[in-house]
Amino acid sequence: MEEWLSRTEQLLGKDTLSALQNSHVLIVGVGGVGAYAAEMICRAGVQEITIIDGDNVNPTNINRQLIAMHSTVGKPKTQILAQRLLDINPRLNIHIKQLYMDEVQTEILLDEAKYDYVIDAIDTISPKIALLTGCLKRKIKVISSMGAGGRIDPTRIAYADISETYHCALAKAVRKRLKDAGISKGIKVVFSSEQPDRNAIIRTDEERNKKSTVGTISYLPAIFGCYLAAYVIRKLSQK
Repeated sequence: MEEWLSRTEQLLGKDTLSALQNSHVLIVGVGGVGAYAAEMICRAGVQEITIIDGDNVNPTNINRQLIAMHSTVGKPKTQILAQRLLDINPRLNIHIKQLYMDEVQTEILLDEAKYDYVIDAIDTISPKIALLTGCLKRKIKVISSMGAGGRIDPTRIAYADISETYHCALAKAVRKRLKDAGISKGIKVVFSSEQPDRNAIIRTDEERNKKSTVGTISYLPAIFGCYLAAYVIRKLSQK
């Protein structure tokens, strides 16, 4: 056990830390939510992580995304995050895929490795549904992030089954698409019950696969990411 993990072992015990170290977590989407989830997973001692994202850092990401700074604008998010995670744990076995997910890529991804848990931090519907249905079909454990934009109250964040979500447009769209696929429940999510500020939503067709852009505050996506990581760490600790 390395010194940097001593406080984790002190809290959770040697056997639990060993379970975390022998786990492989897949994080799809490493923007405002996913990057924080990935870092918390890494700092907890998970030794194998796969991160997926096709985006480069944009100036508009700086207000909320862990890897977004003026010095990283234009650089691939996965590469910036991988460097950061390896600086936390130089022994980390990290797999990087710089790509936009689609149904074909999802099938390949889920079949090419064994994942102990999947974190879905995708913010567009089609690849999100492909990942969730793919995990369910293969009985891979998954937790999914719903919308963090347009909100400011961290006390309204909660865990729920996808069937129990409300006041979230992304969750509503996910529920509809899952229902079309014959799925009505069985996916754990992190969501906010806070009504989003409608004035913070701008309709647009300019961004890839997005019908709107939503105003965000610095801390909400980070807390979503921590909720995702906390759930996964607890579940892996029970192995």
